[in-house]
Amino acid sequence: MDERLTKRVFAFYVGGILNALAGLYVLIEGPAFMEAGTARMLALVFLAFTLVNFYFPYAMRKKWLADQAAKQQERGAGPAPRR
Repeated sequence: MDERLTKRVFAFYVGGILNALAGLYVLIEGPAFMEAGTARMLALVFLAFTLVNFYFPYAMRKKWLADQAAKQQERGAGPAPRR
C-alpha cells in the first residue's frame, strides 16, 4: 500500500481509539458534572465518530485495491491478487 495511504489509515485508527476513549469517559464520568441525558448524547456523538473513523480506512483500502486492479487490467496483467 502507498505510504501516504498507510499514514492516513493509521491516523484514522488513532482518532477512532481516542474518540472511543473520550466517549467512554463521558459515558462513565459525565453524569457527575452534567445532566445524564446530555452526557449520553455527547457519548453517542463520540462513539458515532468512532464508527466513522474505523469505516473510512476500510473504504480507502477497498478503493485503493480497486484502483490497483484496474491499473493491472489496463496493463493486461490479469486480475489483481486479493488480500
